[in-house]
Amino acid sequence: MGSRRLFLLLAFNALMLLEAYRFTDKTDRQALLEFKSQVSEDKRVFLSSWNQSFPLCSWEGVTCGRKHKRVTSLDLRGLQLGGVISPSIGNLSFLTYLDLSNNSFGGTIPQEVGNLFRLEYLDMGINYLGGGIPASLSNCSRLLDLDLFSNPLGRGVPSELGSLTNLVSLNFRENNLKGKLPTSLGNLTSLIRASFGGNNMEGEIPDDVARLSQMMILELSFNQFSGVFPPAIYNMSSLENLYMAFNHFSGRLRPDFGILLPNLQELNMGGNFFTGSIPTTLSNISTLQKVGLNDNNLTGSIPTFEKVPNLQWLLLRSNSLGSYSFGDLDFISSLTNCTQLEKLGLGGNRLGGDFPISITNLSVELTDLLLENNHISGRIPQEIGNLLGLQTLGLRENMLSGPLPTSLGNLLGLGVLDLSSNKLSGVIPSTIGNLTRLQKLRLSNNIFEGTIPPSLGNCSELLHLEIGYNKLNGTIPKEIMQLSHLLTLSMPSNSISGTLPNDVGRLQNLVRLSISDNKLSGELSQTLGNCLSMEEIYLQGNSFDGIIPNIKGLVGVKRVDMSNNHFSGSIPGYFENFSKLEYLNLSINNFEGSVPTKGKFQNSTVVLVYGNKNLCGGIKELKLKPCIAQEPPMGTKHPSLLKKVAIGVSESFNQLSSAGVRGTIGYAAPEYGMGGQPSIHGDVYSFGVLVLEMFTGKRPTNELFEGSFTLHSYTKSALPERVLDIADKSILHNGLRVGFPVVECLKVIFDVGLRCCEESPTNRLATSEAAKELISIRERFFKTRRTARR
Repeated sequence: MGSRRLFLLLAFNALMLLEAYRFTDKTDRQALLEFKSQVSEDKRVFLSSWNQSFPLCSWEGVTCGRKHKRVTSLDLRGLQLGGVISPSIGNLSFLTYLDLSNNSFGGTIPQEVGNLFRLEYLDMGINYLGGGIPASLSNCSRLLDLDLFSNPLGRGVPSELGSLTNLVSLNFRENNLKGKLPTSLGNLTSLIRASFGGNNMEGEIPDDVARLSQMMILELSFNQFSGVFPPAIYNMSSLENLYMAFNHFSGRLRPDFGILLPNLQELNMGGNFFTGSIPTTLSNISTLQKVGLNDNNLTGSIPTFEKVPNLQWLLLRSNSLGSYSFGDLDFISSLTNCTQLEKLGLGGNRLGGDFPISITNLSVELTDLLLENNHISGRIPQEIGNLLGLQTLGLRENMLSGPLPTSLGNLLGLGVLDLSSNKLSGVIPSTIGNLTRLQKLRLSNNIFEGTIPPSLGNCSELLHLEIGYNKLNGTIPKEIMQLSHLLTLSMPSNSISGTLPNDVGRLQNLVRLSISDNKLSGELSQTLGNCLSMEEIYLQGNSFDGIIPNIKGLVGVKRVDMSNNHFSGSIPGYFENFSKLEYLNLSINNFEGSVPTKGKFQNSTVVLVYGNKNLCGGIKELKLKPCIAQEPPMGTKHPSLLKKVAIGVSESFNQLSSAGVRGTIGYAAPEYGMGGQPSIHGDVYSFGVLVLEMFTGKRPTNELFEGSFTLHSYTKSALPERVLDIADKSILHNGLRVGFPVVECLKVIFDVGLRCCEESPTNRLATSEAAKELISIRERFFKTRRTARR
């Protein structure tokens, strides 16, 4: 028998030598050149060494055996190669290692890969390969590691792969696989790691996998697997990591769960339909580090974890744990032994009782504390500031009461603070301003009072500020307008007064502005039109007045509510061009004139304008009176008052160039006569002269003005008592009653003109202020006239 074995061994070696010499390295060279020819042309530069001038074994990514100089390893990972994988790859018959991962190969995995019977390592992960997993891979009987991660392969897992009995690691994650797991996988008794996560596989886990007794890592997450917890898994006592999250598993977990799987380190079974209680034996697994049982239908109490010192994550949110009573949170004290605890997620359960003081003794490593949507009562203890590592604190939708601890300002790494929908009271502590990394602050639906702390301006990374539905008063701090990253500014239903700060336009990333149902007043700042990212504007239920500022640049806006205010003027026609507009409510204001009829104004469910007595026209569904053209009153053909205080005056001011007046006597600023450079201050001076000319009816070159007696001094000497003496008579004979508001408007208009004509450039009125005051005059004029009519 010994001689026969020796003969067979010699014969086999002879055949191997014959094969090696018969194919030689020329076969490998040709196979690789064919492989290169199928690589997309623009990426072949990475294989520039693959040519006849270089020895084969010096080519990029190629390794040869020492004895026969045949290619044994091809490592082309991460070279950004595209194209398809040539079937010639199957001619590299001495290949033991093939890594084409992290490229952009398309097409299919060639069936010829199955010819590589010496192959031990195959990685084609992170490509664009389709066409399914070739059954011919089953011929690669020496395979130890098979990795096809992140390819749109599709189809199912071939049952033939059950013959790869030497396989240690299998990664079919995110391959768009369908169908069931084949029972033949139970033959892979050497498997230590297997991943099928992120596919569309279904059905129950076959009992045959119970034979995979060496399994340490099993991933089944994000599929459509169903049935009870797979009984076969209870036999895998060597399991360290078990991932089954987001499938359709159901039923109860065995009470002896922790005894049968004593070596678990990470357990994630969230997002299923498990029922019953959490096995108390889970707390016997001393090696546990991460536990995820969230998003199930678990009931009962939460076990203690004294014997799990290395616990890092405990995620139990969105179940039905607890009984809405005291004692539900007693297990928290056991977690004080878990010195590495990082995440504690208990939200969306039935946990009752007072906020446990023991929480403040948890690990300083704790980054996430989530207890939202429970029935937790009592106060937040001052010692909450001990949890210095906190990054997320979520306590919303509970029954917490009392003031906010000032020690929250110690949590310098806090990024999310959500305490909304509780019964918290007192003032918002200024120490919140210490949280310079804060991105989300949500305090809505509480009983907070006092003012909004200006220190919030220090939270320079803040994205969402939500403090609505409280009892806050005072004004909106101008410091908030420094939060340039802000996406949401929401403070509705408080008692905030004052106006919207003028520099709101600095919030250029703002998407949602909600300041409705407060006591705000005044005119909206023109800078609102600079918030080009805006999608939602809620201003209803305040006392804002004046015209709607120019916000025609906010073309992405979807919802606007300005109802229940005192806005006046006409409805801007640019709303017609807001293609994304879903809701525009301008009801119960003082708008006047015709309603636009194009674009979104053709839909009465999108645009609401009721409660504006002086509106007319629009589509018939709005049920407004028709607009009737009227002859202007005798003597108004408004240089009329309306035409000089109209919005057009201030707008033409913004467009005014001093080119046309700079060299004209009487209109040029004094500094130009002394060689001064053109500036906006000079334009202001020229505009001021124009205003005085229009309302006095006298040019600055009028023969009346000689020497130091100018249009400026003429006007100034008549104010305030003799305003009617210098006013253009056409204004006084246009059918208007001489008195208020005409006299008062004239006083302010002349004052604006004089302030624009100050001799010193730095003392002149700013362009924005001049425009604002003229617009305000017009609104006061119309408002008083409407009141007089009533």
